[in-house]
Amino acid sequence: MSTAMERPLPRVMYVVAPLVLGVLVVVIWQGFWSARNVPDFFMPSPAHIWTELREQHGLITSATVHTGWNALRGLVIGTLLALVAALVANALRFVREMLAPIVLAASVVPIAALAPVLNGLFNQRFNTGRVIVAAVAVGVPVYINVLRGLAQVKPVHRDLMHSYSVSALTRIRTVTLPTALPYLFTGLRIGSSLAVISALVAEYVGGPRQGLAAVITENAKNGQYALSWAGIVGSIALGLLFYLVTFAMERWFNRHTSA
Repeated sequence: MSTAMERPLPRVMYVVAPLVLGVLVVVIWQGFWSARNVPDFFMPSPAHIWTELREQHGLITSATVHTGWNALRGLVIGTLLALVAALVANALRFVREMLAPIVLAASVVPIAALAPVLNGLFNQRFNTGRVIVAAVAVGVPVYINVLRGLAQVKPVHRDLMHSYSVSALTRIRTVTLPTALPYLFTGLRIGSSLAVISALVAEYVGGPRQGLAAVITENAKNGQYALSWAGIVGSIALGLLFYLVTFAMERWFNRHTSA
């Protein structure tokens, strides 16, 4: 006999529950600020942040688009390169062994250390270094997950393709990639958030001052803490957008492949 704890929640609850929690956090935050009269340099109230978001929506939107464009390019480039590398590594063992220490090194290198190096290698007027930082951050989880997915192809399927003398491209298109796609989407969901974080961190260490990092740091220095927090809200919204888009892509794929 199943208990109430084992029953699946209605789908609407997966949307309503986080929204209710978010509203509750904002209400408690506003209530605490009003009761304690917390100074803005420590933590501005949600009402002050909302006011800045409304009055400076053009600035926040422009900065969010700038950071988002860098993150998106890094996400696409990192995903494509990682996908190709995983396919080659799966086919050639020596490539897989050769890439293993490189991927390990890329996974542990601090973004804050890599960003100034790459920004210094390229023209500071452009965003090339930031895009590369985002691509490196995205490539690691995508590569690892896709390589794991490629290893899930059953030997009987490989043997069947071989017995029919199917070309390598056809094997990849009909067997290998479909098996690895769920793992690819897992890597994408992880990489989508990392792309935004990496692009944002890279903005702190040089390059054009048009992104969200500039809004956050410059306004904090000038004592406009509510506007600085409005930039933080913009970065949170951007990260959620990237994650939700990749999640929606995964749901669409799963629905159409299971139909």
